[in-house]
Amino acid sequence: MSEYVHQPVLAEEVLDALVIPLDVPALMIDCTTGEGGHTGMMLERHPNLTVIGLDRDEAIQKKARTRLESYGGRFIPTLTWFDDFLTTYEGTAPDAILFDLGISMFHYVESGRGFSFQKPEPLDMRLDAQDAISVADIVNTYEERRLADIIYAYGEERHSRKIAAAICRARAEERLTYSDRLAELIKSAVPPAYRFGRIHPATKTFQALRIEVNHELDRIKPAIEAALKIIRPGGRIAVITFHSLEDRKVKWIFKEAAWDTEETREKKTASTFPPFAIITKKPIVPSEDECRRNPAARSAKLRVIEKAGDYENG
Repeated sequence: MSEYVHQPVLAEEVLDALVIPLDVPALMIDCTTGEGGHTGMMLERHPNLTVIGLDRDEAIQKKARTRLESYGGRFIPTLTWFDDFLTTYEGTAPDAILFDLGISMFHYVESGRGFSFQKPEPLDMRLDAQDAISVADIVNTYEERRLADIIYAYGEERHSRKIAAAICRARAEERLTYSDRLAELIKSAVPPAYRFGRIHPATKTFQALRIEVNHELDRIKPAIEAALKIIRPGGRIAVITFHSLEDRKVKWIFKEAAWDTEETREKKTASTFPPFAIITKKPIVPSEDECRRNPAARSAKLRVIEKAGDYENG
């Protein structure tokens, strides 16, 4: 196994999208640093750049610290949730802010916390080990209807009620504690035709449980709205999403910030018109070549927004 298992998606596209001022000190906030792939490329390309690297997972941040130690003080690792950091930020206005909302391959391959349903691991899935509730707590204590609603809403799983009912029957016999056991339970609960489709029948349920335990969707709106406030004029915010629930939120936050239709422009006066422009009218998606090299990238979408103004007089 290689030392770093996560390949940063849309790498060149991110490098091109985040325009960094030349020959002056610049600042970027990487809100989801992971193993440091995107940050490393940005630091390598821009010798004048400093990156504040955020992550709530102490284990993966340790890997980023090691990977980026050659950049010295230009990489500032910070152990925090990105919404908490951005909504309280009072430092220098950043020139670029990056969100890669996907879960790193590290979590599936190395973390041992039940993100993968292909091997026996404790049902945890917490990015912050200090959080009180794990996925095991969710599947063993949530009442059936609530469990079904979460699987349907966060996993877009049409068999959510069958799956929730099967979970509740099984936990009445014994506590569910391992990821492979839960995956097999889900597989047995869905119709036969669904068991052998393109994706494993537990995929959507595991996504839903991961989103619930880490409050992933709840963090997006306050974080991006805070990013819009703190980015300096001329700066850009780039967001990579991996499923429709994330992408839909980002799309509408950007649209609201830019007020980019004639109808909405007419409702705003010149003094209150938000100074943002959407750079990606349609999201940027990975090339066929990248998808072949890195199948995990196939659902990625990149959206970029820019704050009006420039570095000299912004």
